[in-house]
Amino acid sequence: MASEEASLRALESLMTEFFHNCTTNERKREIEELLNNFAQQIGAWRFCLYFLSSTRNDYVMMYSLTVFENLINKMWLGVPSQDKMEIRSCLPKLLLAQHKTLPYFIRNKLCKVIVDIGRQDWPMFYHDFFTNILQLIQSPVTTPLGLIMLKTTSEELACPREDLSVARKEELRKLLLDQVQTVLGLLTGILESIWDKHSVTAATPPPSPTSGESGDLLSSLLQSPSAAKLLNQPIPILDTDSEYICSLALECLAHLFSWIPLSASITPSLLTTIFHFARFGCDTRVRKMSSVNGSSQNVGLGAERGRLGVLAMSCINELMSKNCVPMEFEEYLLRMFQQTFYLLQKITKENNAHTVKSRLEELDERVLCWCWQAESYIEKFTDFLRLFVSVHLRRIESYSQFPVVEFLALLFKYTFHQPTHEGYFSCLDIWTLFLDYLTSKIKSRLADKEAVLNRYEDALVLLLTEVLNRIQFRYNQAQLEELDDETLDDDQQTEWQRYLRQSLEVVAKVMELLPTHAFSTLFPVLQDNLEVYLGLQQFVVTSGTGHRLNITAENDCRRLHCSLRDLSSLLQAVGRLAEYFTGDMFAARFNDALTVVERLVKVTLYGSQIKLYNIETAVPSVLKPDLIDVHAQSLAALQAYSHWLAQFYSEVHRQNPEQFISLVSTALEAITPLISSKVQEKLLLSACHLLVSLATTVRPVFLISIPAVQKVFNRITDTSAQRLPDKAQVLVCRALSNVLLLPWPNLPESEQQWAVRSTNHSSLISALTRDYRQLKSSAILPQRKVQLEDTKVIIHQTLSVLEDIVESISGESTKSRQICYQSLQESVQVSLALFPAFIHQSDVTDEMLSFFLTLFQGLRVQMGVPFTEQIIQTFLNMFTREQLAESILHEGSTGCRVVEKFLKILQVVVQEPGQVFKPFLPSVISLCMEQVYPIIAERSSPDVKAELFELLFRVLHHNWRYFFKSSVLASVQRGVAEEQMENEAQFSAIMQAFGQSFLQPDIHLFKQNLFYLETLNTKQKLYHKKIFRTTMLFQFVNVLLQVLVHKSHDLLQEEIGIATYNMASVDFDGFYSAFLPEFLASCDGVDSNQKNVLGRNFKMDRDLPSFTQNVHRLVNDLRYYRLCNDSLPPGTVKL
Repeated sequence: MASEEASLRALESLMTEFFHNCTTNERKREIEELLNNFAQQIGAWRFCLYFLSSTRNDYVMMYSLTVFENLINKMWLGVPSQDKMEIRSCLPKLLLAQHKTLPYFIRNKLCKVIVDIGRQDWPMFYHDFFTNILQLIQSPVTTPLGLIMLKTTSEELACPREDLSVARKEELRKLLLDQVQTVLGLLTGILESIWDKHSVTAATPPPSPTSGESGDLLSSLLQSPSAAKLLNQPIPILDTDSEYICSLALECLAHLFSWIPLSASITPSLLTTIFHFARFGCDTRVRKMSSVNGSSQNVGLGAERGRLGVLAMSCINELMSKNCVPMEFEEYLLRMFQQTFYLLQKITKENNAHTVKSRLEELDERVLCWCWQAESYIEKFTDFLRLFVSVHLRRIESYSQFPVVEFLALLFKYTFHQPTHEGYFSCLDIWTLFLDYLTSKIKSRLADKEAVLNRYEDALVLLLTEVLNRIQFRYNQAQLEELDDETLDDDQQTEWQRYLRQSLEVVAKVMELLPTHAFSTLFPVLQDNLEVYLGLQQFVVTSGTGHRLNITAENDCRRLHCSLRDLSSLLQAVGRLAEYFTGDMFAARFNDALTVVERLVKVTLYGSQIKLYNIETAVPSVLKPDLIDVHAQSLAALQAYSHWLAQFYSEVHRQNPEQFISLVSTALEAITPLISSKVQEKLLLSACHLLVSLATTVRPVFLISIPAVQKVFNRITDTSAQRLPDKAQVLVCRALSNVLLLPWPNLPESEQQWAVRSTNHSSLISALTRDYRQLKSSAILPQRKVQLEDTKVIIHQTLSVLEDIVESISGESTKSRQICYQSLQESVQVSLALFPAFIHQSDVTDEMLSFFLTLFQGLRVQMGVPFTEQIIQTFLNMFTREQLAESILHEGSTGCRVVEKFLKILQVVVQEPGQVFKPFLPSVISLCMEQVYPIIAERSSPDVKAELFELLFRVLHHNWRYFFKSSVLASVQRGVAEEQMENEAQFSAIMQAFGQSFLQPDIHLFKQNLFYLETLNTKQKLYHKKIFRTTMLFQFVNVLLQVLVHKSHDLLQEEIGIATYNMASVDFDGFYSAFLPEFLASCDGVDSNQKNVLGRNFKMDRDLPSFTQNVHRLVNDLRYYRLCNDSLPPGTVKL
């Protein structure tokens, strides 16, 4: 090596060149290789030590520290002990000498390198590692440095990475736990002394009358005037150094709290101190002082003090998130809650200078002005409230001295003064948690249900009213107009839809608890907006081009826009509450529900009669969508009451059903005019969905005789009428088919009129499939391109309708399915005849197979065995190896979908009980293993694999006796059933395929197949079968252990551990005496001594928790030994 000085200069110039923006990638790679080679040399660390002490170049320092890091974490085992001593002595000296002048990121990296040495050598070879840290903290000059070292130690030693053995990890945690009490004592001392030193108690003026706390609540929260007085002290003004030390101490505490158990080490004085600092976050005076003093440094100071508040709340939240609370700690918790609610009261208190909202805005912004501090005090506080309600409320509510109702009042204030939408959403989540808690509490304590509800009634009614106000433009226009109603998020909803949905969930939960209150709050508001909407008729005038809404003044248009938006939201609210009027509540709440349904029917008919959706308005871009939306929402709200209508029908069908008939007939009058291709799609689909619900859920016997329904029948079967858009066409056909197919409720079989309905259904399907059935003769002939496209359109349109019809009755009575199949029979045969002609058109094949899959799932009994066999045989003949390869390899995702649907059809077939389809098993297995599997086995793409393995699983699960002929008599005679094995080669091939799938990277397939094997073991004792036990068991265990060692499917660690146990438990003796020694013997990268240690550490436990713990220990230590051995210098002799 060259001299140290020359090397340093060369390194500096290389680093400068590397980071220069003109350097090419090629040259960067060369420099990188050079630097890596330098780092690998034995003794390179000495040069790096010189570089660190002699350069001011940040890049060089960072590189030198990386060399040390690599040496300590990967090569430490092979470093001579003399060199280790020298490194342990030099690096801390360097840190002490230069920590004030080094850039913070270099200083932090150097701290981490020293902690890494401690991780390896403390306490045996580096006995003063932790003592040095404690000394640094105690010396005022080096306190910040000591705190940085302490936090790094907590991060690196408490939850170390896998480059340590399990024994060492356990040792480190124990060593750290021994130090916890000392460390917490030191940190408490630092924070207390700084607070006391800067406190200004002596000079405090008496509080002014306006700024005083509402004393009653405070003393009830804190239980002691002294504590209240303590928390009312003014916040001290800290100098920059003190603030820096406090922020480091709080960061340390937050990390320590993340892993130490709740215990007496966390003293009341420490908790009180943390709460003192939490007050920094909710003190807006800091900001005022900063802005008065004017300098930017003071503004930064204000932000830094806000940061102290955020850090203190982080500490509190770490403690809050622990669900397991020892008895002796519960009192501390109560004290924490009392002190935090004092802060909540402080945040939400109104005084002359501040509205609550403006204060929350300040607290939400203040810390965000530090670019590297992303969280605001308000976010942290909301996290605290969420943890309190979700984890601890049930524990604390029973304390008589904790005023829950007053807490809810503060939470209410906090929620409805949130400065951002996200903040408001988070608070609504907290209320949802509270309402869920209350609901489950009432269900479990029915005896004192009334007492519980009375306690919270006022709070809930207040919440309901305010949430309803928040979704109305009448009260909240400015905020609601900020919401985006165009961009869809990951859940396919806009910001406005999310806002409305979350609000309505809260309304619904209150409704469940207080139905009468909720209804009497909501209905009058709905009524007010309905009056405006129903009153529009008087402003409709006839103009030359049609109808026009004669409202033109800008202010009137704006008011109408707001009223219509509110009506739309309230209609959704009324729809959301429909479930609370049915079932046991039907009779008690009948009149309320009837009032709602009558209003809804009236509104839908009104909208359709005066055709508000086609009306001209002064502001068409705003008012027209509003009018369409209200009309669509009124139909959707009425649809939500279809279960109520069904229950109403069953109650009144024998005596005076006139009121019911009138409601249904009027609703259909409202629907029929909307079923037209000229109506906007949003409105058309709402009408179609309502029609489907009336036909499917309510099913009145008189539906088919209503003129409005007959009109729809004629419209759909008339070939000259313009076809509706696809979605609407499918829905209307489903509704009409269901009117004829579904049994009428409340009537005996003899009055169902099946004969007439069957004829009508046959005519309906015949009309819908006229063009499709004519394809049979022409499709066999070669077609021109234009002709082919037309044919594809007919196939798509017809099959989408037929598939939906079959799917909608698949769970219905046998009679319904029989009639359906009779009507469809000819179309099904046409489809089978067309299939071979389109085998190379994967988009058509995809639709046809979707249709056949639905048929098999819903109507396989009705299709009968001979025809089903014909279909399967046709498919098996068509899907040759060549055709499968073409579909999977050359036709992209559509081709794969075709094969997947074919395999899904076979899944349905092999699940069928009885002997009917058993003759197909050999050809199904042969198709899977000889044709599909070889094509996909080596492909990395997951396409087709999941479906193939599900089919193989179904073959085994539902046809176990195809492989294992077990006779009851034999098992009784022998005591243990050693079944005769049949089709052994096929069984072995399937198991081999499962084994291979565990060697592939696709984690979803791995999880699915592991689940399948475990299910077969649970249901059919797969692992106990002789063939599996003797030839496959330990191969599978070996594969699973290798997967754990390679960390390729780490998310499934737990599942793999359990499966390994289930397999090993079949033959524990064999596992411990033969498999484990063989497994260790075959492990490369570890020496025989290490293998012996690994074997000794694997205790011969036979219970699941201990066994899986042993497995994870084996895997961890095996990886650790390999890492150590890789780091030894070449030629090292291991004894």
